[in-house]
Amino acid sequence: MLTLRLTKDLLKDMKTTPVEDANVAPFLSWHVNIYILNKRKHIVFVNDLTRLAIIIDGIRTGQLERLKDKFLLTFREYLLREGVNETLINRYLEYCAEVVISKTNNRSVLGTMKEVTWFVEDDFYDNIERLKWLNRMIHKPIDYMEPIKYFIESLWDHKNYNTV
Repeated sequence: MLTLRLTKDLLKDMKTTPVEDANVAPFLSWHVNIYILNKRKHIVFVNDLTRLAIIIDGIRTGQLERLKDKFLLTFREYLLREGVNETLINRYLEYCAEVVISKTNNRSVLGTMKEVTWFVEDDFYDNIERLKWLNRMIHKPIDYMEPIKYFIESLWDHKNYNTV
């Protein structure tokens, strides 16, 4: 089960109410927020365990289903462009068949999200190139590793898919 932990602002924008906090593995949990980049609304997702960041655009108010679909599509495309084994991606996405909306619960992840959204303008011609750049920044909560390398490492470990 994939858990999307929306901030208060995004919950209001998506016109949805969160379910009670589900017991889910950090690897299958993502914090999500609204982000203004290049004068357009974007949605940023940060994985709780690995701090991998995914940014999507083109989502309007109240389009929660479209947000879920576009996230999974962008996530898959990004990992394929990073050279991740498609079998590993498919295994992760199998766990994402059911999506639950919840409230944020980790200030450390929110802090990482703030770092990821530091820039309000950039000149990347492609969102995937932006993500490649963002996911090579090192972060203290993951022992100064690059999020993409830590995520790929975590894909191999079956323990990461178990609920805590």
